[in-house]
Amino acid sequence: MAKTPLEVSYLMNSGFLVRCGRTLLVFDDYMDEAGVVEAAIAAGDFDQLYIFASHAHFDHFDEHIRAYAPQVTRYIFSYDIRRTVRGKRFPQEQVVYLQRYSEWQDEHIRVESFDSTDCGVCFRVTLLDTGRTLFHAGDFNWWDWSGDTAEHRQLAANAFQKQLKRLEGMQADVAFFPVDARLEACQDKGARAFCAVTDCGALVTMHSPGYPAWQPPTGFFGDKEPIPVWSPRTPGESRKYA
Repeated sequence: MAKTPLEVSYLMNSGFLVRCGRTLLVFDDYMDEAGVVEAAIAAGDFDQLYIFASHAHFDHFDEHIRAYAPQVTRYIFSYDIRRTVRGKRFPQEQVVYLQRYSEWQDEHIRVESFDSTDCGVCFRVTLLDTGRTLFHAGDFNWWDWSGDTAEHRQLAANAFQKQLKRLEGMQADVAFFPVDARLEACQDKGARAFCAVTDCGALVTMHSPGYPAWQPPTGFFGDKEPIPVWSPRTPGESRKYA
């Protein structure tokens, strides 16, 4: 039996719209220059709309998504957004706040949260009618800055490895993970480690607007079979995953 395709459109930074059948999932929509989400809502060919925000940083969470409230099934926000002025302006009866390592489910989706190495959480989403799965890392990454002190770099390594253990063996049809060019030689360090211990069908990189598109270097996947990689740069770009 053929799987229901996942249609993914790039918004900006770590923002994406994912369509699976008649369900729309929007992640970290702080800016949507191409009007992807607005157009999808205006088309009306969906039954459920879930909008996720992994944390309160301005480049992941913006109040413009409040305008979609009449069509939203649920807003699913990280716990840290609850205490922000922007977060309090949302209709609270429509908002689910997830703590680290928690779970929420309705009749259509199941959402599991994991900790980040910055702020907020990561999301693993399962679409219950199709079994398709997605992982959105938010700002979870190995933030190894070359100009930082040896002590800070070791703390970053420890924090990343601690959280990565929670993800070992995780399956996802598509994983969205930072490959941030500001980290220079270490930009793909986190993604490499993440791909080594998880079972993902495709990797979509994020959190690096304004830089050239990244592609995995030789040996990036080690002994594992390479998976498709997409590093979107132009708002409105899209890919389909069968």
